[in-house]
Amino acid sequence: MGIVTPFPAAAGHPSQIGFERAELTRILDLYGRMVAAGHWRDYAIDLGKEAAVFSAFRRATERPEFRIEKRPGLRNRQGMWALVNEVGAVLKRGHELGPVLAPVERRFMKLVEE
Repeated sequence: MGIVTPFPAAAGHPSQIGFERAELTRILDLYGRMVAAGHWRDYAIDLGKEAAVFSAFRRATERPEFRIEKRPGLRNRQGMWALVNEVGAVLKRGHELGPVLAPVERRFMKLVEE
């Protein structure tokens, strides 16, 4: 029989952090509502070794207005979810996605009322 060589990613840690289907559905639902309101026009997803980042842009040539970051390494500390604004300040951090997205959803409600 042949020699079985283990895959490098099987060493215990994933080589890339990603969003689960339910998480991405929640984020894209918010993104779709903001696009429908005319506030966001583009997005980017960055999947790295330490974090998965969803960035929402008002225009494609600008810095992202918001970044939603998933960092599993911070799961037992401050929480693996973070909402970061345009200048890089962390607006909200938590263990669950819903409360972290709350400031953006409140802003969406103000956009609809105007």
